[in-house]
Parts: sequence; structure tokens; C-alpha cells
Amino acid sequence: MKTITKQQARQFILAKQGLIGAYRFKAKSGAYEYVSQAGCIQYDPVDVCGKNAELTLWSRVKGFRKSMLRELLYKDRLLVDYADKELSIWPTKDWPYFSSYRERSLALGETFDGLKGLRERAVAYIDKNGPVCSDSLPLEGEIFWHSSMHWSGNWDKLSSAARSVLEQLYTDGELVIHHKQGSRKYYDLAKKYIPSSILEAENPCEDNESFISWRVLRRIGAVGLLWDKNSTAFLGINLNAATRKAVLASLTEDGLVCPVMVEGIKTTFYYLAKDDALMRAIIDGSVDLKPRMSFIAPLDPLMWDKSLILALWDFQYAWEIYTPVSKRKYGYYTLPILFGDRFVGRIESVADRREHILRVKNIWWEPGIKQTKKLETALERTLKKFCDFNDCREVSR
Repeated sequence: MKTITKQQARQFILAKQGLIGAYRFKAKSGAYEYVSQAGCIQYDPVDVCGKNAELTLWSRVKGFRKSMLRELLYKDRLLVDYADKELSIWPTKDWPYFSSYRERSLALGETFDGLKGLRERAVAYIDKNGPVCSDSLPLEGEIFWHSSMHWSGNWDKLSSAARSVLEQLYTDGELVIHHKQGSRKYYDLAKKYIPSSILEAENPCEDNESFISWRVLRRIGAVGLLWDKNSTAFLGINLNAATRKAVLASLTEDGLVCPVMVEGIKTTFYYLAKDDALMRAIIDGSVDLKPRMSFIAPLDPLMWDKSLILALWDFQYAWEIYTPVSKRKYGYYTLPILFGDRFVGRIESVADRREHILRVKNIWWEPGIKQTKKLETALERTLKKFCDFNDCREVSR
């Protein structure tokens, strides 16, 4: 088993993710290519200086605009909003793999009194009238209901009948999100937008074990390099220590992943076998590692395993959005600053959309980072791009 340095591990992850060297992902096709590579990117509705999914793509995709993601989701229908790693966005072509999610939702839906009749009324109304939100679907009253998706909890609660039936049909796979206005979701029938060849395709995973293996492989590909540890990068997968070890051993035996050691760390790491050429290029120094500066989203695949980030980068990051103000060390929506193969600081900025100004509230540089002309030039260039990305006209520092 080969052993690499921590710097080589960092460089491999960043090169795999398209965060160092020349841009590999460009424009709308590049945005789709990156999501396909990552398997999924997390969705979060908070929009301080771009939503999480948009920020994830902006940092990697040259020329990315927010409209590109909307088009991929709601015009081209190459991407879909659905569960994976919490609320996520992933390629529509992967729909058949998640049939067990929909089967679980359908089974749960059978347990709620009165839901069947509401379902039939909702489907008939949407089929006739088109996209609806919970306010425009004419279903009165409330029912005791909860979603089968893990982010919604495990308890029955009194909920709007319209909202409940729409979310039930959505998790069942009968509805998809047609579009969003702010955080409000509008739903329509899935069969109008997803080809029957995908909707009716058999699940490629013959059982739950093969589904777990597929998802573990997918998450390794998303991060680039993952270790044999309990990891938040595996969030949403039913994976205890014994199962994880068995899955990693099976994937290694099948030649789908390669094990590697990192100097100073006792735990084995794994990367996709198809990325072995990249690993060898990192080791022999033949990869383009030209420094680039990026602001990294809080739920970016790079940040999925913060313990791994601490081990490889010696950088400790916490998303403080839900931390009480008095206990915050940095800010409400602080983004890590990546430059080259290092985290050099953090930035808190707010897009003032009334005044069209990107307001930089604070920048915190990591210990030992020198304020060089090269660093300042990179920061100015990145802020200018970030300003444009947020439809602002100027930066206020």
C-alpha cells in the first residue's frame, strides 16, 4: 500500500474537486459535469451571499451564473431536488437508484388516515391545472403526518393538509419540484418532466447492501479521499463501523477503490480506482497546481468531513449560522478562504441587493499567513468575481 504526504493528500483532493490549477469545469455544462462527479451537492435555502449549492458551483465552474443551476433543474431537467445527503441536488439519471426511498415513502403514506383520498384529489387537480404550492392547492384542514425523509423528524405532527399531501407525493416520487420562488416550492407531476425510461427503470441495486456500496463509492468520489472512520461525509447512509469496513473491503476487492496511507495518520484512506492516474500524477508532480483563490460554501463537499479537514489542513471550521450570537467566534455566514492548497482565512460578506453592494464585514487570516501583494491581488480578483456572482456593482470593505 502506497503512502503519501499530507500535502499530496490535500493536492489530490483539490485537483479531483477542481479547486486548484486551471478550471476543469466551465459554464453550464461544467456545472452539470461537476454535480455528476460529486453525485450530489447539498441544498440550503439561506441566501446571504449566494445559496450553498450556488456557492459550491461558483468556486469550481468558470463563468458560473446562478441562472445556470435553475436551468439545469427546472428547464433542462438534468438535475433534480431530492433527498441524499440531507436536502440535495443530483443528476436525474440517478433516479432509479433511489427507488427504495420512494418505496419507503409509499409504505409510510399508507399509515396516515385520509391521506389516500387527499392524494387522489391533489393529483387530479395538478394534472388539470399545472404546478401548485401549498397555498394554491385547494385542500382544506390539517392532518397528523410526517415525512419519511430523515430531515423531517420521526414523529407525527398536525400539519396543513395541502402541504402534507404535496410533500408526501414528492417523497413518493409522483411529484417533482417544478420551480421555486424564494424558498417556496411549486410542484408538478414527475411524469411530465422525467422520461419514462428513467421513471420506470429498474433499480440497478439488487438489494440494500449494494445500494449502500454504491452510495459509499459515490461519496468517496465526491470528496476524493475518505478514511475508514465515522465520517459526516457518509451522512444519510445507514453505515455503522462494521458495515463501513465490510463495504470498503468489498470495494477494494472488486477493484473499485484503492487504499492509501497518509504520513502521520494511522487510518487507511480510500480513493476511486479510476482516479489512480491522478494520484500517480500528484505523486510525481506532473499536475497543474497553479494557485487559485476560492470562497468555500459551508456545506461544500470539501467541508463534509471537518475532522478530515482538521487532520489534513490543520484548519478548524464550524458553520456558526445556528450558534447564538454571543457564542460565535467568527460570523453568521463565514466562508473559508482557499488559496492554492491551503486554507488561508475566512470571510464574512453580505450581498446588499437593494444597494447592489457586496459588503465585506470581516476577514480573518489564519496564523502565519503573510499579507503579501500576491495574496492581496488574489483577494481583490476573487472579490470582484464574487461581487459579479451576487449581482452587485461594487465591493465595500
